[in-house]
Amino acid sequence: MATAYVLINCDLGSEELVISELKTIDGIAEVHGVFGAYDILAKVESKQVETLREIITWKIRKIPKIRSTLTLMGIEGQQ
Repeated sequence: MATAYVLINCDLGSEELVISELKTIDGIAEVHGVFGAYDILAKVESKQVETLREIITWKIRKIPKIRSTLTLMGIEGQQ
């Protein structure tokens, strides 16, 4: 299983809206609001790495109110 963690910055006050939207996307296993440099952490899982890329590029990054993302790809075999 391929795994990616997406750190998300969004417009001030839009965290709950973005979290709600993220929870509707297939492939997102977990979503958490966080303190610190980022506002939201999303865990994305798929059997194929290409599917992860599609979810992140065409679904997550297209959500209104998201300003930026940083994606950390898991290394298979080191989990």
